[in-house]
Order: sequence, then C-alpha cells, then structure tokens
Amino acid sequence: MRIIFTGGGTGGHIYPIMALIERLKERNIATNDEILFVGTKKGLEAKIVPAAGVNFQTIEIQGFSRKHLLSNFATVNLFMKATKKAKKIITDFKPDVVVGTGGYVSGAIVFAAAKLHVSTMIHESNSVVGVANKFLGHYVDKICYTFDDAAKQFREKKKLVKTGNPRSQQVLGLAASKVDLQSKWGLNPKTPTVLVFGGSRGALAINRIMLKSLTKLEKKPYQIIWVTGTYYYDEIQKKLAGIDYGKTIKILPYVKDMPALLPKMTCVVSRSGATSIAEFTALGVPAILIPSPNVTHNHQMINALDLEKKGAATVIAENDLNPNNFISSIDHILLDSKYADEMSNASKKLGVPNASDQVIKVMQEIAK
Repeated sequence: MRIIFTGGGTGGHIYPIMALIERLKERNIATNDEILFVGTKKGLEAKIVPAAGVNFQTIEIQGFSRKHLLSNFATVNLFMKATKKAKKIITDFKPDVVVGTGGYVSGAIVFAAAKLHVSTMIHESNSVVGVANKFLGHYVDKICYTFDDAAKQFREKKKLVKTGNPRSQQVLGLAASKVDLQSKWGLNPKTPTVLVFGGSRGALAINRIMLKSLTKLEKKPYQIIWVTGTYYYDEIQKKLAGIDYGKTIKILPYVKDMPALLPKMTCVVSRSGATSIAEFTALGVPAILIPSPNVTHNHQMINALDLEKKGAATVIAENDLNPNNFISSIDHILLDSKYADEMSNASKKLGVPNASDQVIKVMQEIAK
C-alpha cells in the first residue's frame, strides 16, 4: 500500500504518524519506498522525520492570524499555492490513501487529495479538534479519534471511528525493555517512585514547583526522578549547588528511553499533551497532570480533565499550583497503594493497546 502522511508543527501531530509508519513496516503492509511524509521546513517534523529515515517533502503554508487580519490575505494565497504543489506531490507519488493528523500543512495535502478523488482520512489525537481537522472533516472518507469529546465536535457522525492514539501501541513495545533503577541510578526498585518531567525541553512551571518543594520531598519515604529538560538543566544545577537533597532524588536533563522507564513508576507528574497521555494510559500509570496554558483552545486542560473524570489522573491548573497541593497530590498516590492501584486500573481502561492496528484497518478499508 502506498501512503502519504501529513501533519506538523507539534509532536502531537507527528508521533502518531511515526508510530503508524513503524507498525506498517513491521506488518509488511508498506515499505519505506511506499511511504511519504509531507510537512513544512519550519515544523518539528523537519527534524524528526528525516532523522528516522522516512521520505520527506515540504510545502510552504501558514496559519490564519486573529491579531493581524491583513496577513490573512497572504495566508489564503499561500494555501492556494500549497494546494497546487500538494496536487503535484500526490499525482507524482500515486498514493492509495492520504492520512492527516492536524496542522495547517495537513489541511492543504488532505484537501488536495480529496479533490483528486484519492482516499483520505484524518486522525485527531486531542480532546479539542484542531482548525485543520475541523475543516477536513467534510472532505475525508473517515475520521479517527482518541477522546470522546473530540467526536462531539464533528458533524460528520457516520465517518467517525474511535481508534485511540497509535503511540499507545508503540509505547507498549518500547516498554518491554525495562530500566534497572538500581544499576542505572542507585534507586531501590521496591520503593515507590514518582517521575516528574515536562517534555524534552522541560516545563518552567513544573521545574519551579520542584525547586520550591525539594526540601520537603527529600524527607518522604519515596523516590523521585526529576527530568528537568535539557533547556533548564544547567540553570537548576547552579541553583542547587551545595544543597544536599538526599540520595532518593535523581535530577536528570533527559531520559532517552522514557517508555522503558514508565512501567517502573508508581506515578508521573507531567503536562497533558496527547502523546504523553497515550503513553500513560497504555501502561496504566497514574498521573498528576499540570496542563500547559500556552496551547490552542486550552486543549491540554480538556485532555487532563477527561482523565481525571475517569479516575486516571489528578489535575492541578498551573495558576493554582503551590507546594502544598503539589506535594499532597504526590503523597496521596505514593503513600496509598490501594488508591494508586485504582488509578492504574482506570488508566488502563482508557489505553488502547492495538491503536495502530485499528487505524491501519481503517486505512486498508478506504484505500482504493
């Protein structure tokens, strides 16, 4: 099967595609030559996709601005040019199906494919549907989604298929090679452990609350792995110079094999992006979620509240975050094994262990 994937700007649009590509190759459904990823030069995809050895092409496109309305004339003009280039890419590659995951680049590619009568589908990984996917819902053959709230936002009810996030299935495979806490960081594998992180670059609010809470946390009967993010690591090390925070707290800039570490965790503290949530729920790890307020339509908060409503997470808004509610939330899970087990079971119910295969099944059904 020949496939064009498109999506960009954020990891939430890219990682589901990378998981699908990996699974397609595993199942011998598509070879590397039969897969093409179309993105932009400026998006995160420009780094991630070529580094993974996946065929990559770009188009130029930009989003609409609410502040600078005059710039939207240029945006419309750019969209028309992008659609024209998209049609050429599609005609040359001759895909059986085109799959978009969001971002303005997917708007142009999937729209062009639909106009050329190529089979099309989109995948929405967040609880709030993005502008591009809302626009494309009318044109595509199928709409795959993760959160029930997202389904309510599409008018095209007959096209909807709940599949979960493909990253869920991928992370289960990656988690098979578990990390040895003892040999790697000198931590006791039998002691409850919490992982605190804010993504590869880190999250300022999470790092700040950890700095404020450190002296109290180091006295607790549990362990902490604090991943600061590469961007903040050196600054935090300077601030902690000469401070003894004990042997049960490990401060790291980055963890490459995060999926392998997650099964060892009693609880995680993190943002609530779609990719992170897919990982936690696939493995059934209880979560304390501190949603980023700097995202479109506050979708991280809505993602997080969906998990909290179902008993899989505790949510603390960034504006409400303080050492008291931060530490008490960790204590509740780490010091109450029954509560932790209940959260873990609730989390597993939300995970979709065969999400990639479900999306691929839809792709095969609509492929011409």
